[in-house]
Amino acid sequence: MQSFISEQNGVFPSVCSLDCPDQCGLLVHKKEGKIVKIEGDPDHPITKGAICNKVRHMPERLYDSKRLTTPLKRIGAKGEGRFVPISWEEALETIATKWKKLIDQESPESILPYSFYGNMGNIQAEGMDRRFFHYLGASRLDRTICQAAGSVGYQYTMGGSFGTDPEETTETKLFIMWGINAVSTNMHQMTLAQKARKNGAKIIVIDVHKNQTGRMADWFIPIQPGTDSALALGMMHILFKENLVNQSFLQDYTIGYDELKEHVKQYDPETVAAITGVSVDDIVKLARLYGMTSPSLIRIGNGLQHHDNGGMIIRTISCLPALTGAWLEKGGGAIKSNSAFLSYNTSQLQRPDLLKNKQTRVFNMNELGKVLHEPSPPVRSLFVYNCNPAVVTPDSNKVREGLMRDDLFTVVHDLFLTETAMFADLVLPATSAFENRDFYTSYWHHYIHLQQPVMEPYGESKSNTDVFRLLAHAMGFDDPALQESDEELIRQAVTHPESPYYTNIDYETLVKEYYIKADRTTFSLDQLGTPSGKIELYSEKMEKDGYPPLPTYTALMEDDTYPFLFVPGPNHNFLNSTFSNNEKHIKLEKQPKIHMNQQDAKELGISEGEMVRIWNDRGECELPVAVGENVLPGVIVSQGLWADMDGKKQLVNALTPDRLSDMGGGATFFSGRVACAKLLQ
Repeated sequence: MQSFISEQNGVFPSVCSLDCPDQCGLLVHKKEGKIVKIEGDPDHPITKGAICNKVRHMPERLYDSKRLTTPLKRIGAKGEGRFVPISWEEALETIATKWKKLIDQESPESILPYSFYGNMGNIQAEGMDRRFFHYLGASRLDRTICQAAGSVGYQYTMGGSFGTDPEETTETKLFIMWGINAVSTNMHQMTLAQKARKNGAKIIVIDVHKNQTGRMADWFIPIQPGTDSALALGMMHILFKENLVNQSFLQDYTIGYDELKEHVKQYDPETVAAITGVSVDDIVKLARLYGMTSPSLIRIGNGLQHHDNGGMIIRTISCLPALTGAWLEKGGGAIKSNSAFLSYNTSQLQRPDLLKNKQTRVFNMNELGKVLHEPSPPVRSLFVYNCNPAVVTPDSNKVREGLMRDDLFTVVHDLFLTETAMFADLVLPATSAFENRDFYTSYWHHYIHLQQPVMEPYGESKSNTDVFRLLAHAMGFDDPALQESDEELIRQAVTHPESPYYTNIDYETLVKEYYIKADRTTFSLDQLGTPSGKIELYSEKMEKDGYPPLPTYTALMEDDTYPFLFVPGPNHNFLNSTFSNNEKHIKLEKQPKIHMNQQDAKELGISEGEMVRIWNDRGECELPVAVGENVLPGVIVSQGLWADMDGKKQLVNALTPDRLSDMGGGATFFSGRVACAKLLQ
C-alpha cells in the first residue's frame, strides 16, 4: 500500500477533507517528517491552486498543542473537564465491558452512534462504523442535519442530485446565487462566476444577509427568511404571463406545466412583495432578467432548506430552469448538488446486511435533546465521532442537559477536547485526514480523489476505521467484514458496475492519478429518476406522500411571541465548530456578533457595537451588535459557531428549534424567533 508517511521531505498530493463542496486538490510540503505548508494544487482541473484560509492554516491545527495524544478517562463531574490519561487497552476494555452489560441487561438498541461529516473521507465517515453498529444492532441515526430537506425537494422535481457541471459555468450569462454565501462556502464557484463576468455575465444574490457574496454582486436582493418559494412562484407568474417560457422545452421534458401556469396566477407581484419584502418592481425585473438571459444558472444554497418549509423551497426553485429551458444551454440550469455523479457502492461499503433486526429503531439526529430525555427504553450509551453535538445540534441546551445524565455512558472520538467531550466518560484521540487512507467524492464538482497518509498518527491517535476494528475485536465479533483493511474498503466502494459514472474509476487508477473525473457528467432530461422520467412540475408522488403536488408557499411555524426571525449562518474562517478553538482562526474572524437593521436598533435604543441579549424560551446569548442595512427589519443574523467553554454566552444553537423540516426530517435552524434588548452593564 502506498503511503507518504516514510518520506521525510518533499511535496505530496492530497485533498481537502472538510465538509465543503469545493473539495480542493492540495499539495502538502514536508520537512524532516513534519508538514510545514499546505497549498492548492495548481494542476487541479477545477480548484486550480486556490484554497481558503481554513486549509492554508491547517498545519497549525495538525500540530496544535491542544490536540489529544492519549485516551482520557473522566475523574470529575460531567462538564468539568477533569480527565486522566489511560491506555488504549483500558479504554477498549471499558467500552466493551459496558456495552456487553447493556446488551445483556437491556438491548443493543440502548447504544446510539452519533456522527456526521467532520471528516468527509468516505470510509472514515460511513464505512467501518456502519458495519460495526449494524452488526452490534445499535439504534440507528438518521443523519439529516445538513441537506436532507432540500435533497428530497429537488428529487421530487428532478429525480436525483444532478445539476450543471460547474466547469461549464464560465459560459453562464446570468448567475443567481440563491441563499448561498459562496465567497465563504463555495469559493471556486465564485471564481468561475467572476471569470464569466469578465465576458459579460451578471451576478444576482438573493439572501437574508448582505454578506461577502452579496457585496460582490451586481445586484443584491434582500429577502425575508423562509419566503424564497413565494419569490420563485412570483417569478413563475411573470414568466408565464409575459410568455417568457420555453414552450417546446415544457412540452418535451416536463409534466404539469398547464397546471403550474394556472396555479401561479395567485402569486402576483403585489402578493409576493407583501410576503417576501422584495418590491413589486424588483420581482418583475428579476423575472424578466431571468427569462430573457441565456444561459442562466441558479446556484441553490444550503441554508434555504434549514426552514420549516425548506424542502418545498428547494422543490419550487428547482422548477425555474425548466420554465426557461435553461437546461439545454451549456452553463445553464441549476446546481443544488452533483453528488449523484459520484455515488459509490454504499451497500458494499456500509454492509446493511449485517443488521439482523431490520426493525431496529431510528432516531433523527436533529432531535438529540429529545432522544436523551424521552425514549422508552432510554438510550444508555452514546458514541460520538466526526461531530460536536453540544455545539452544532439544535436546541443545544437541551442536548447538554441530556449529556449530563449520570446514567449515560458517553464516548467521544475526536482530535480535541471539544464541548461534547467535556461531558464524556471516555475520550479517544482521533487522527486527522492527513494521517488516514481514504477516498473523497465532491458534491459540487465531478472528481473523485484518493488520500494517502502523509504524516504519522499524532501521539496515540487512531482513525475511525482502526477504532471500530479494535472495538469489534474487543466485543468478540468475528465477522471478517469487521476487520477488512482501509484499502479493501475503498476497493469495494469504488467497484460499482451498476453506475454509468464509474466505468473509468478503480483503485489502481486512483493510486496512479490521485483524482479522476466521473466518466459522464451529463444526464438525460427525458430519462430522469422521477416516476414520469421527466421534470415534474406537477408531482403525483408528492400528492401520494401528503404534499401539495404543485410548488407552494407555506409560512414558517413559530408565532410572533418573539419579534425577530433569527438566522445563525456560517462565517468565513470556521466550518461549523471546526477551527473555533484555534487562535489563528479566532483572530481572523475577530469576534462573534449579530447583524440588525438600523430601524430596529433605533426603536430598541441600541447602537453599533453595544452588547445585546437575544433570547427565547430555549436559551439566550450575549453578543455585540452590528447595525446597518445588511438585513431587513425584523431579522437578526449571526455568523459562525463559536467555542463557549470560557463561559461566554455565545452558543447560538441554544436558540434554534429542534423541529423537523417539511421533507426529509431536516433541521430548521433558520426558522426560530428571538427577542433582543440592550445588555445592561
